[in-house]
Amino acid sequence: MSVTKTPLPACSVTGLRVVLGRGGPDVVDDIAFDVAEGEILALVGESGSGKTTLATALLAHTRRGARIDAGTVVLDGRDLLAATPAEVRKRRGSEVAYVPQDPSASLNPVMRIGRQIREVLDVHHAGTPAERTARVRQVLAEVALPDDDEFLRRYPHQLSGGQLQRVALAMAFTLRPRVLVLDEPTTGLDVTTQAHVLATVRDLCARHAVAAVYVTHDLAVVAEFAHRVAVMYAGRIVETGPRERIFRAPAHPYTRALLAAVPSVTEPRVLEGIPGSAPSPGRRPSGCRFHDRCAFREPECTDAEPALVTIDDSEVLARCRRAGHVRAQPLGFTVASPDGSAGSAQRPEPVLRVRDLSARYGSRPILHGLDLEVGRNECVAVVGESGSGKSTLSRCIGGLHEEFDGTITFRGETLPPGARRRSREMRKAVQYVFQNPYLALNPRMTVGQIIRRPLELFGLARGADATRRVHELLGQVMLPPALHDLRPERLSGGERQRVAIARALACEPELLICDEVTSALDVSVQASIVTLLQELRESRGLSMLFVTHNLALVRSLATRVAVLSDGRIVEEGETAEVLDRPAAAYTRRLLKDTPGHGSELRHGGHESR
Repeated sequence: MSVTKTPLPACSVTGLRVVLGRGGPDVVDDIAFDVAEGEILALVGESGSGKTTLATALLAHTRRGARIDAGTVVLDGRDLLAATPAEVRKRRGSEVAYVPQDPSASLNPVMRIGRQIREVLDVHHAGTPAERTARVRQVLAEVALPDDDEFLRRYPHQLSGGQLQRVALAMAFTLRPRVLVLDEPTTGLDVTTQAHVLATVRDLCARHAVAAVYVTHDLAVVAEFAHRVAVMYAGRIVETGPRERIFRAPAHPYTRALLAAVPSVTEPRVLEGIPGSAPSPGRRPSGCRFHDRCAFREPECTDAEPALVTIDDSEVLARCRRAGHVRAQPLGFTVASPDGSAGSAQRPEPVLRVRDLSARYGSRPILHGLDLEVGRNECVAVVGESGSGKSTLSRCIGGLHEEFDGTITFRGETLPPGARRRSREMRKAVQYVFQNPYLALNPRMTVGQIIRRPLELFGLARGADATRRVHELLGQVMLPPALHDLRPERLSGGERQRVAIARALACEPELLICDEVTSALDVSVQASIVTLLQELRESRGLSMLFVTHNLALVRSLATRVAVLSDGRIVEEGETAEVLDRPAAAYTRRLLKDTPGHGSELRHGGHESR
């Protein structure tokens, strides 16, 4: 009698624990899951939940100051964590590969693309020289990139963000690994490029039977891309199961709260952030780690941490004593009243006017005769693919790019090219928040010093008043006062971006230029930032130019939207009009590529506000 053996999962994790130092607090703990061949498991959760720590631990690696204290990561029946350092290096790339969030920082800027991909094969002595050359061209074709000699000779700076991400995918798939770990691989990409990259990942995983662990904060992408979801909070998996079941009926209050913060491109939802902030290692509460932020808590929740158990005989596991009750509650979203997003019939008086703006980089033209206005207390969103000119437009207005013709006026006063040529009052009134939080903050200054600097520079506060104001600003962007004395290197990407926003708000600006400021934020913090910006518009009359590729977020925030393509505005109008009845074929294509149209994200009741 023959016995059919159940095939082993491509990756099996049990009892994984990562701690700080020797005997320090845990960063992640009690982690267990399997990923099958061809399956995509999404790891979601707020910044600081432990997603990236878990992802890098799958390669037997930790950041400085942390170490893997317990657990197994079994690939092909062998525990990677029990391997020698030499064996770990050999198995990285060949059995488990990693795709970083920012490929431009991980690729060698002085090495040509072909040589960088070839280096992976050379290090692992994979095949003959001729076979290695053929494999380089093969993997480039698989990720829909040119495989000719001209492309192989290019350097990273000669490629777009989407091309760089595909090169990173090509390097990861070169040795045909069993497991692929992707750490926020589409953050900062426009919706069209993101759609192409995700389609490439999905196709390669299915074609080569590769198991993927996909770290992300974008639940709209997860709703269409992943097969299963693992929700992390404060270093624990609090819910896991098939994507469609978790999105339709979440069993953990944290999952439910995350879904309530997801914007929709089809309706102007009132986004709800989660009160409080995720606790850091060593500061986590007793009992359920989410109880102090939970709307379903009861006194027993503080006694002991619940185990991860199966809910209602389904494939869903949740770490909550009230999971059955939570799952039974309908998941609804609050929709803003029509005048909350469509704007009034009477256009507000413009505070910013852009007339016949044409910008260039050297001899290369970028913008072509743009006209744009931003009214008082108005948020105008600028959307388009990478390379459409969005950031160049915002940098011209912010005084960060001087090569332009045309006029830019603010409150009737012409803004000269270059911030140094502008008055002190103009520099204070027009503030810029950058897309990349890793480059926007001085690494030698503490968070408190970074936010305090504009307060002192513009004479707004000094001494104890400045310290109090810094703490208020940290609270406004949902950061604890304990971060005051930390340097940026100790913060996550989302935390750094919130510090950058707090620094801009410290100047009490009249016009805030936001250049992809939410691309590095998880949905809960994004919702809180959007709510904060809306409140500032109402209380201070703040005007905003909001550059983004997130059309769903535009629906909940902007009063008007301008669509850029190849340096020209192809469509402009009220947000609801443009998104519901787009006139330009380019706008329709952007909407088609926008994730979040799936039924999982639109499920549930609605109420108006």
